[in-house]
Amino acid sequence: MLDLRYRDKEYLTQYDLNIDLFNLFNIKVDDIIPVRKVYMLCTKDGYKVLKKVDYKEEELQFIIDAMNYIRKSFDRIINFVKTREGTEYTIWNGDIYYIMDLVDGKECEYSNPVDIAVAALGLGELHKSGEGFKTKYSPRNNNGRLINSFNRKLKEMEFFKTMAEFYDNKKEFDAIFLENTDYYMNQVRQSVSSLEQSQYYKLCSEEDKIVLCHHDLAHHNILVNNEQAYFIDFDYSMVDLRVHDLCNFINKVVKNYGYDISKFEIIIENYSKVNKLSKREMDVLLAMLTFPEDIYSIARDYYTKRKTWDEDLFLNRLNKKISNEKYREEFLKDLCDYLKSN
Repeated sequence: MLDLRYRDKEYLTQYDLNIDLFNLFNIKVDDIIPVRKVYMLCTKDGYKVLKKVDYKEEELQFIIDAMNYIRKSFDRIINFVKTREGTEYTIWNGDIYYIMDLVDGKECEYSNPVDIAVAALGLGELHKSGEGFKTKYSPRNNNGRLINSFNRKLKEMEFFKTMAEFYDNKKEFDAIFLENTDYYMNQVRQSVSSLEQSQYYKLCSEEDKIVLCHHDLAHHNILVNNEQAYFIDFDYSMVDLRVHDLCNFINKVVKNYGYDISKFEIIIENYSKVNKLSKREMDVLLAMLTFPEDIYSIARDYYTKRKTWDEDLFLNRLNKKISNEKYREEFLKDLCDYLKSN
């Protein structure tokens, strides 16, 4: 955790907190507080959030367009503070900055069934409001690309295996990864096979199944206030099947709590109150959940040096994910039984 906090601190030093930047947004800042990778601004008009983005201007425009579309029927999302010129962001010394109103609420607790129910209902509402949103910006359109993505990730895992086998002096991470990788690669193949046999591509052609997906539903990106869910940080949002977003949400909720099937049932029950899922979607959801995302992610981050964690942190996380596998297996089996009975 110290390493994570250090990386946030390092990122925050890249901000230019010049008073002239705030003047562009016509706000007077009384105090500045660092929070994760953003700054909270205390102003006479309430708390605001300053964010420096590290992606392209076209991607930010996609997010702005998406928020404007969703807000027509769902307003529990981020709200941009406009500049003096009437734009949602500004380019300052070569970097892109925007300011948002602070969303009030407590972070969603995935150990709390009430919070899970509120978040799932809110997600259903969010997806409903995102139906029909379209984009010409291809990198943010993931609809119909999942099978190819899983096949690409399988090839990457095969490459990581080759890398680990090649090392003369294998570290403990390499040894444990090699001991388990064939099992997980078979899970990837099973996931791909199930998707190919499902109605995945048919669903990708049905307008009401394709929505604006948040795609980063970590507990701190869902805030709960007055028994309603508010959604923030749409940096990874994209157009995709709603069940893909739902799959990511389910994985976030269940993986740290023993893969409890009851939490899955809470999610489906509450999501379906506003967005009923078909059997075809549930079959695709099961195929998506079969993919071992956690193992793929930790291997990718380790072998591509995508994250600069120390060896012990990587090793601890790998061991934790593998030790949870027996619960994950039971969860997938219970899920098959659930689908047969519903």
